[in-house]
Amino acid sequence: MAILALHGGAGGDGEWRGMSDLDPDRLVCMQTILNDLGPRLESGDLTALEAVTLAVEALEDEPLYNAGRGSVLAEDERIYMDASIMRGEDQAAGSVVNVERMRHPIRAANLLLKKGWPVMLNAGAADQFAHTNQLEHVDQTWLKTDLRTAQWNKWKSQNSRPGSTDEDDSAVLDHDLDSEEQEGMGTVGAVALDAHGHLAAATSTGGMTGKPVGRIGDTPIIGAGTWCDQTVAVSCTGVGEAFIRTCAAHELAVQFRQPDTSLLEASHRVLEMVNPMGGRGGLIAVSADGQVVMPFQTMLMYRGLWHNGALTTGIGEEIYSE
Repeated sequence: MAILALHGGAGGDGEWRGMSDLDPDRLVCMQTILNDLGPRLESGDLTALEAVTLAVEALEDEPLYNAGRGSVLAEDERIYMDASIMRGEDQAAGSVVNVERMRHPIRAANLLLKKGWPVMLNAGAADQFAHTNQLEHVDQTWLKTDLRTAQWNKWKSQNSRPGSTDEDDSAVLDHDLDSEEQEGMGTVGAVALDAHGHLAAATSTGGMTGKPVGRIGDTPIIGAGTWCDQTVAVSCTGVGEAFIRTCAAHELAVQFRQPDTSLLEASHRVLEMVNPMGGRGGLIAVSADGQVVMPFQTMLMYRGLWHNGALTTGIGEEIYSE
């Protein structure tokens, strides 16, 4: 048995009003990833760690997700990216924070995990680490897209709160989305159970449109946005400060240890803890015994799943099977 689950961010209030013009491309990206990596994970060709790294790399390359190329712009109109990764069998971890010049932040986090020390590197030191280790560097003009620039301009002109235009496709395209309902979306992540029973989790993000320079959300913080041990792998998405304050990803593992508790019950308990702190969002998780959950308490969460040869994706409540 092998399982690979992906998310592309969660957010919004009220009922989902259907796909935007860009959403089909977001789902096609997930379907392509799952069709490629799922069978390789099942056959034993890929470990869980390799699968989540490759999955998040592909999501970082999709400009319509808020990670890697296509990351949102901070208050100074620059891109600052975070990523973290964790391996279950030994709880090895790697994380990079506020990087500006690498194509795949998750690959740098993976390299830190494999080196073993340090676990986290920040800003210019992390970019230099990636460059020294021959990871692909890019400039800010390559990372920025017309959509993210338009979202930043709309955020700036409206004097909005950080994150309010993160997934406002209407900043460029003409369809009905309320930007004031879109806060907190965009982080990408993957969790996997491989054919050997091993687990891994990875998360990557560009943060929030208009975020203060130097702000750090939950994504690069082990135990907040990402957690993996021998029992469960977790990747979270939402307003990061609340996930930090509750150590949400690790808290799910704690809750799952309680007697007679299912992974879904543990996940709902965590989201109930995050909610009062303004951190409504979602998460994906897979357990060593084959349970997989993708709960969210927002209008939508981009998500995809490969399980027992079946591929499904979703945005709102609807599920699409291939």
